[in-house]
Amino acid sequence: MASYSLLITASAAKELEAVETKKDRRRLVLRLRALATDPRPPGCRKIAGTDKHRLRQGDYRILYRVDDDEASVTIVKIGDRKEVDR
Repeated sequence: MASYSLLITASAAKELEAVETKKDRRRLVLRLRALATDPRPPGCRKIAGTDKHRLRQGDYRILYRVDDDEASVTIVKIGDRKEVDR
């Protein structure tokens, strides 16, 4: 399987840094790195009406965009599920 480049927006990087516990932050980073090898893992969902996907990691959600032509994954938003799912 081809490897995708992983890009993260400045706002998503700040949201990742704002995650309260180091343990949660570490799990999110591992999940993000895994997107480079499999951009559509089991459990991810395409958001209707957009080109974004949503992935769950504990109480957090990761919103990202996959570009198969350029083989890239762009992380758009990371946050608590209460905030991201709205």
